[in-house]
Amino acid sequence: MDKRLYWLALGSFTISTEGFVISSLLPEIAADAHISMPLAGTLITAFAFAYAIGTPILATLTGEWDRRGVILSTLALFIVGNLTAALSSSFVFLLVARILMALAAGLFAATAQATAIALVDRHHHARAIAVVVGGTTVAVALGAPLGALIGTAVGWRGTFLAIAALAAAAALVLAWRLPSGLTGSRLPMRERLAAALRPGIPPMLVTTLLALTGAFTVFTYIAPLAIRSGGLSELALPGMLFAFGIGAFIGNIAGGQIADRFGPTTTVCWSLGLGAAALATLSAIPALLPRDLAGPALIAMMVPWGIIGWAFPPAQASRLVEIAPDAAALVLSLNVSALYLGVALGSIVGGAVLDVGIAADLGWVGALFPLAGLAVTLVSATRRRAANAGVLPAE
Repeated sequence: MDKRLYWLALGSFTISTEGFVISSLLPEIAADAHISMPLAGTLITAFAFAYAIGTPILATLTGEWDRRGVILSTLALFIVGNLTAALSSSFVFLLVARILMALAAGLFAATAQATAIALVDRHHHARAIAVVVGGTTVAVALGAPLGALIGTAVGWRGTFLAIAALAAAAALVLAWRLPSGLTGSRLPMRERLAAALRPGIPPMLVTTLLALTGAFTVFTYIAPLAIRSGGLSELALPGMLFAFGIGAFIGNIAGGQIADRFGPTTTVCWSLGLGAAALATLSAIPALLPRDLAGPALIAMMVPWGIIGWAFPPAQASRLVEIAPDAAALVLSLNVSALYLGVALGSIVGGAVLDVGIAADLGWVGALFPLAGLAVTLVSATRRRAANAGVLPAE
């Protein structure tokens, strides 16, 4: 395997670390900016919307550009965004910084995967993408907890500075190691939109959106859930993220293997159903247990929640590729947009819950969305089977 893939994975690790660590920094940011937690949560909402909407547009506009130049430019923009965040004097500047980071992160992710494919022969495309995407998994397991630990030790500004330094290191290595002259082709936006309307694709994208909305209704505000409802201190947040990251690492590997053995649709259904149960459990723990037990129980619950939640993406990706193998890159990019729209909506829903209720209510509300996603999946799968049998027209 081409060693340059691992440097692309380092870039993915850096960018994804910032994306997942922000939840643990919200209480301190809210306190410093003298704003409410829901308003602080718009840092995640704005990032997710910018990522979901900006990525396909920027990928279309830069499709024919030199990929080395695009990757280095995105990392430079990402560094500027982190430095702006670290030095920001107001919440508005911090919000603008996160939007810059989102645009950079989305275009980096799309270009890095395309570059990975260009660096290997056609028989190793899947492995090359897996290496680059693996940087995201490692970021969830290690990057986010370390970032949270830095934030606890030296403040949230220190986390952004550390991420900027790591991004600079990745940029220097990639500037040295990546060849120039790797170009792609511009894919018109109308082709991307046409892929979204293929039979069977819309309900899958809706399912992705619902699954992530439920998860990020809770994950966005995991800090107030842990501190206010679980009785934990801010020092416990890195441990919570580490527990979740371990589960995510296991789930990402197991999800693909289970999907291969039992079928991706079956795996998705189980992930959605168990995901709803996990979210409800996160609310049930502080409601039913005394505070001295609720905190440790919440930390322990992060592992199975991570396993269940991260079993969903590889199985859902398999479903999409299975139904549209000739447009795999297109439908997978649309799935990423649906994913980040779910992140944005989840942060909005979670903020609304905190406005009218308490942090312990987050899981109850969040659980409704994967249940809705399960219903969409079951109905869609039934219709597809009927269409294949000639009973109903295709969706």
